[in-house]
Amino acid sequence: MNKIIILLLAISIPTVTFCQRIETVYLNKKDSTANMYVAVMPQDGRVNSFMFLLDGFGNYSPKNLMLQTDLPTYAAQQNILTIIPILKTGPLYFGSDSASQQSLKELIELVVAKYKLQGKDFYLGGFSIGGTCVIKYTELAIQNEYPIIPKAVFAVDPPLDWQRYYDSAKRVVRISKPNQVNEEVTYMIDRIQKEMGGTPETALENFYIHSPYSYSDTTQKAIKSLIKMPIMIISEPDIQWWLVNRNYDYSFLNITDQAAMINELRKLGNRNAVLLTTTNKGYRKPNNNRHPHSWSIADPVQTIEWLRSQ
Repeated sequence: MNKIIILLLAISIPTVTFCQRIETVYLNKKDSTANMYVAVMPQDGRVNSFMFLLDGFGNYSPKNLMLQTDLPTYAAQQNILTIIPILKTGPLYFGSDSASQQSLKELIELVVAKYKLQGKDFYLGGFSIGGTCVIKYTELAIQNEYPIIPKAVFAVDPPLDWQRYYDSAKRVVRISKPNQVNEEVTYMIDRIQKEMGGTPETALENFYIHSPYSYSDTTQKAIKSLIKMPIMIISEPDIQWWLVNRNYDYSFLNITDQAAMINELRKLGNRNAVLLTTTNKGYRKPNNNRHPHSWSIADPVQTIEWLRSQ
């Protein structure tokens, strides 16, 4: 009943662009900041499969994702419907928290019903904390036998191990002068403590529960669900850029989690676990500013073709 009510309340704003049709849907007509999505559809309406793309932390509009990457446009050319959501938890979502996960699950079910996508191949992708979100969703979907499980998943430079992130962020503060610490670092320290209900010393089990991967969890509980799941992580570990522009070393880069997770998945038997590293592809639009932590490191053709090959 709730799903029917949401569908009736949804406001759809369709537009047409070259080779694609774009529909903006607000699930709460009183709120345009969250609980909404943009659907990028093939212009002729033929949909063979569908894909959710989740943007990173703090991005307030799906239009930002469409500015940074041509993934939705290329997907439309391949008859793939792309959904770019802002979850109920809003642009400052934590991704792996229960509220974000529940919102993503509900939205996937709603979209499948609305566009009659039952039985079609489903792909999941995300950037940064969006990548954290989609990998955690995939784990939970398999563990809990959700009715809609992705055929393949990819993530662009996601943080995966909140214990590693927290400890390395604390180290950044410890070894830096006050004026050298980026506000994002101190924000994330406080945010992680809030989401986990403590620190790794006081609430380690919560770190294991909410992290898509945990280096110190010898049971490998989270990632064991991914043994048969095709998963690709894309990263550009340009250490020289991070040293010069942020004063960060490898301990604070997400590549630490990514390489460890893919390595463990391979050892567990997953032959479709891929770590793709790039060089000098990270640039942010509209000014093409150099930044290795960017959507642009995921080549649209290569990414879509990998998804379709699984």
